[in-house]
Order: sequence, then structure tokens, then C-alpha cells
Amino acid sequence: MTATRRPWLVFAVVAAALLAVTLVGVQRYATATALATLEQQGRVDAGLKVALLRAVLERPRSLPLLLARDRDVEEALAGPEPGRLAALNRKLEDLVAGTNASVLYVTDTRGVAIAASNWREQSSFVGNDYAFRDYFSAAMRMSTAEHFALGNVSGRPGLYISHRVGPQSAPLGVVVVKAEFDQLESDWRSAMRPTFVTDQNGVVLITSIPSWRFMSTDTAVPQTLQAVRQSRQFGAEKLVALPSVTLEQRTDGAKLVRTVLPGDQEETYVEVSLTVPSTPWVLHYLLPVQPALTAAARQAQLSAVLVLAPILAAAGWLIRRRQRILSTIAAEQRARQELERRVEERTRDLSQARDRLQAEITDHRGTEARLQGVQQELVQANRLAILGQVAAGVAHEINQPVATIRAYADNARTFLQRRQMQPAEENLQEIAGLTERIGAITDDLKALARKGRGAAQPVILCDVITGAIMLLKSRFSGRLEALQINLPAPQVLVLGNRLRLEQVMINLLQNALEAVEDRPDGQVRVETRLSDDSIVIIVEDNGPGIPPAIRDQLFTPFNSSKEAGLGLGLVIAKDIVGDYGGRIDAESSSNGSRFTVELKRADT
Repeated sequence: MTATRRPWLVFAVVAAALLAVTLVGVQRYATATALATLEQQGRVDAGLKVALLRAVLERPRSLPLLLARDRDVEEALAGPEPGRLAALNRKLEDLVAGTNASVLYVTDTRGVAIAASNWREQSSFVGNDYAFRDYFSAAMRMSTAEHFALGNVSGRPGLYISHRVGPQSAPLGVVVVKAEFDQLESDWRSAMRPTFVTDQNGVVLITSIPSWRFMSTDTAVPQTLQAVRQSRQFGAEKLVALPSVTLEQRTDGAKLVRTVLPGDQEETYVEVSLTVPSTPWVLHYLLPVQPALTAAARQAQLSAVLVLAPILAAAGWLIRRRQRILSTIAAEQRARQELERRVEERTRDLSQARDRLQAEITDHRGTEARLQGVQQELVQANRLAILGQVAAGVAHEINQPVATIRAYADNARTFLQRRQMQPAEENLQEIAGLTERIGAITDDLKALARKGRGAAQPVILCDVITGAIMLLKSRFSGRLEALQINLPAPQVLVLGNRLRLEQVMINLLQNALEAVEDRPDGQVRVETRLSDDSIVIIVEDNGPGIPPAIRDQLFTPFNSSKEAGLGLGLVIAKDIVGDYGGRIDAESSSNGSRFTVELKRADT
């Protein structure tokens, strides 16, 4: 192995080892970060699902309580005459039609149903004996009870909520409502994330995967499951274990599991568990791990390669440069020795040539040092330019809300001096709303650095225009009479975000008002035109128009005809409109300027 190849072999081994260690390290870090992010997202999503489940439960819970105190129910139980029972059947039928309940029925003290909302159906509960049900016996003892079970007549699972009629010393019967969760389960299935609810025994009650119903989790106690099977609470279900294996226990009720979905599709999930308040239930929410881990690992490894590549390239360049210098020095030494042996009189010439070569090497090194200094200065200048652009964008975005806050603050101080508390409070409320707007604007500016945007929502176009005018009052006090606005109807909706669309209108109206402020006959006209799938907003003024040098680069950053202008307003406006599938065009002449904003309709 030659002396020139040995450094390259060492360099290749070290580079490969460094690259392998770095890729493994960043992959582990990305995996840990992605799992933590999935856990946090899972807790948020699970919390929303728990809130929705509680809302679904609260609607039918009030029915037994109200009916237990209803005179018709008490009279029918006290004297079960045919006329009273028929009237009670119809009343229960009407009540269940307007609630989330599946069926309503009333039993006497023996547990026999005397009236039911499904009295017209072949599977009517009237006449059936429900004394064996826990919700009946528990209600007779404790006034109220809740029990999830499989219906022995309908064969459909549901939550039975019962309430005793009359005092414990002289009970008349029990009112029972059955709530089913078909719609909730359908909504969970459409979300494409496995979700299920277990009771205190670890049995699955409500689930987005129907085949998992009445299976048990790994926390279920075998003796308890055997007792549940014997009680026939869930019919003939075997309460077999879920096809899920716990791989790792994580923090705050989260864990890593491997689950086999219907169709023999095995995947790894982060499972987040949250208790459901006011019930003994636990909601389990599963998020797939592999897509997030793959994306995180790919991104982290790509970033590591992008960082290491310049470092390794620089190291290779230094090795190559050192070899060249060593080779040059060796060649010079050989040449000098050979020349000294041949001709002694040429020693002086060779010494002078050596001196010139060393001077060139020194000059080359100095040039390289100066080049590196210039490169560092360029990098620092580029950073300062980027910081300046961001600072200018933020100042431009919040300029109007800050000016309006100042006006409202002055008004509030005047009202307080006059002891007019009501208008002063209204001004302070407006100031609070505008500070929230500034926060939303800065959040939106930070979002510009990300790939995505917030989803567009229906926005009332009339509110967008009036909100922009309200923010311009402080800047153009006494000059808004130049505005001629044809407001659209309140039911006209566009797709977008109100704050961002207001910023577009503020930029356009402010430019138009500034263009005509020196003209006694200055006018700014705003009108809207509707089509089947879009809305066109036209802002037109009779000002002097836009200079041709500015017009060609109107939507280029830092291109402005104003002395104090930043040249960012129209750039930001065009980006906002483009985010929501729209476009903005400009026309200008010596007779004025005309800006056309086209947005998608949301009311078609």
C-alpha cells in the first residue's frame, strides 16, 4: 500500500463509521421524538373523543329522571288501566323520536314492562320481565342505575339508564332508557383511527371496529370475566382477548402495541387511554406508528447527510491538498539535490527559484485566508438581510391593529376622564380583540415557514370588508368619506380565514386611500361581483396610478413607490389569496388603479 493511498483508506473507514453512527443516532432520536409527538397528538384527539362521548351520554340521562316524576307515569303504575297505558305508550313513543335514545319503557315493581316506546313493533318490550337485569334491581335499591348490556329482545348492545318511580319505602316501578351508539361508532370509523371504550372489567363496549366488540383487554382479570360470562350481561359472547400485544409501556397511560386488524393486517400503534368522567369506562385511542417513524427517520437521516456531506468533502479536500503540498515539496527537494550534484554554479539560481515558489505558496495561503473571511462576511450579511425581511414583514402586518389600538386607548382614556364607564369598557374590549388579532397575525407569519396552511373555512365577505374599514379608521380619520362601498349580502360566503382576508382588504384600501388623499375629488370604489363558483372584489381609485417602473414588479418584495413603504403589502396579499385558491390582478393608468381579487365561493 503506497503512502498516498493510506490516508484515503483511513479517511474512507472513518467517514463510513461516522456516517453509520450518525444515521443510527439520528434515527433513534427521530423515533423517540416522533413517538412523543404521537402521544401528545393522541391525548388531544382522545380528549376530544371523550368530550363527544360525554355529550352523547348526557342527552338520554335526563329522560328517566324527568319521567320518574311525571304524573302520567305515576298514575299508570298506580292504576294500570288500558286507557292510561295506551296514553303512556304514545307519550314514550313521541319522546324517543326526539332524543338520542333507542327505546324508552316503564316496568312495575315486579320488573314487567307495562309501557314502551316500541309498543307498536313486533319486538315490543311490553309484557317482558326484566327483573333479572341489574339496572332494574339497582334502581329499586339506589334510585338510579346505569348498565351496559346486550338486549335480550333486540340483540343490540346499548347502555341502559334507569330511575325508580316513587320513594324507596313505597316504589311504584322503574323508568328505563336504552342508548345505542351506532352514529358515534360510525363517526369513529370515518376517522380511520381504531377507537374503543372498555368498562371496569376491561370488556370492549363501544368500538370503531365491530369485530372487537365484547373482547377483553390484557388488563382484564380471568375470574372477573368468568363471572361476567355467567351473568349473561353480554349474551353468549366469549369475551376473548383483543388481538393486541403490548410492546412498551410509556408515560401517562400511553403504550406501544402491536395489533392485528380485520383482514390480518398487523400494525404497530401508540395507544392512549383516558378515563370517561361520570362513568367507570376508559377510552382507548390508537395512532399508527410506522408512517410517522418512517417520515421522521427519513427527514432526520437526510438532514444528517446534508450536514456531514460538506464536512466530509472539506476533510477530503484537506487531505488532497496536503498530499499535493507534500508531493510538491518532495519534488522540489529531489530537483534541488539533482541540480546541486550537476552544476554547482546554478545553486544561486535554484535558491532564487525556491524563494519565489515559497513566496507564491505564502501568497496563495494569504489569498485563501482572505477568501474565507469574505465568505464569512457574506454569510453574516445574508443572515442580517433575512432578519431584516422578517422584522419588516411583522411590522407591516401589525401596523394597522397597533394604530387602531392607539385610537381606542385614547378614546377610553377620554371616556374614563368623563366617567363614562360603558363606552370606556367597550373600547377596552375592542383593544383586547385587536391584541388577539396581533397574536393571530404573528402566528400566521410563523406558519409561512411551514409547508402547510390552515384549512379554509366559510367566511362572511361583508364582515371582512367592514372589519378592514374599522381598522383603517385611525389611519384615515375624516377621510373615509372617499369610500364608496357596495357591500355584499350577509349570506355571501367565501373560502378563507377572516383575519388573513381582512389583511388583504386593508392593504388594498390603504393603498387606494393614500393614492387619492391629495385629490379634492378623490374616490375609492369597492364592489363585488358573484358568479356560480367565485366572487370578484374590485377596489378602484381615481388616483395618479402606479409608475411604470413599479408596475412591472408590483408583487416583488421591497418594491414600493412610497418613501416609507416596505414593498411587502401586495406580496403578502397575493400569498394569502393564493393560499385559498384565488388570484389577484392589478391594472393602472394615469386615471387611476384597479385591483381585482377573485376568491372561491363557500355558499354554493
